Amino acid sequence: MSVAAPPPPRAAGRGTPPPRTPRARKAALGLDGGTWFLLLPALIPILVLSVGPLLYGASLAFTDAQAGRTEPTEFIGLTNLADLRHDTLFWDSFRVGLVWAVCVTALQFVLALGLALLLNQNLRFRWFARTLALVPWAMPEVVVGIMWRLVYHQDAGILNETLSRLHLIDENVDWLTSLSLALPAVIAVGVWAGMPQTTVVLLAGLQNVPYELKEAAALDGAGVWRRFTAVTWPAIKPVVIAITALNFIWNFNSFSLVFVLTQGGPGGETRLPMLFAYEEAFAYGQYGYAAAMGLAMIAVIAVFLTLFLRKRLKEEAS
Repeated sequence: MSVAAPPPPRAAGRGTPPPRTPRARKAALGLDGGTWFLLLPALIPILVLSVGPLLYGASLAFTDAQAGRTEPTEFIGLTNLADLRHDTLFWDSFRVGLVWAVCVTALQFVLALGLALLLNQNLRFRWFARTLALVPWAMPEVVVGIMWRLVYHQDAGILNETLSRLHLIDENVDWLTSLSLALPAVIAVGVWAGMPQTTVVLLAGLQNVPYELKEAAALDGAGVWRRFTAVTWPAIKPVVIAITALNFIWNFNSFSLVFVLTQGGPGGETRLPMLFAYEEAFAYGQYGYAAAMGLAMIAVIAVFLTLFLRKRLKEEAS
């Protein structure tokens, strides 16, 4: 009578059941004590320089903290947020901030997508064109603001001089102090300064589109636009969603560029919410009220981004 041999031990790898004990599971996922210890050099600066100040600033929103105050700071609950509801100047600045963020983000994306498609072609001196596209990104925003103030200068600016030589204007235009032209002029600078980073991200996404799919679509008779909508756009759509959301956050929180260009003028036409909070905190010393403005901005932007990302992700899933 023959006896069946016992089955060979199952090899580790595919089909192996996960570890049963919590300690074994943490070790398998790399979450044991040694891993956390290696993460500390990166986590400590984030906690100290980012999370800590953020929590402290949020706590100030519920106090009456002021500059030069001799009495102890007191907890006042939601008083600052209640006062903020009736502050028409802040909500006017919030409207300006939304116009700025939406216009700059949309124009950055459209122009950066066109530039990325161009730089993705097999052109001569493509490396040089890609280098030039990164120049605005490499410049500090303060330097960009000073440079464009010279460009927009009413008497000595190159823009007025060029338009005058082309007989497009009869007299010099004061771009940064005009109530109707200041915000469009600042938006143009914001688009120029932030377009390179969007271009780089979109170019990376375009380079990951499989060439075989585009070649197959071309063999099937699809034109340029059809190949873009059927092959290229679905492939880069996750990248588009990510960079658009990030750009909106960065643009809405802009400060230094607009501050150097106009300092919020004329008449508050370019006063972004961040500029308004800065003035409230450091010009008038109302730290608690300025912190409440920051909380309001975080809450509203979080709602906008949640709705935007949910809509985009639903479209992608469908």
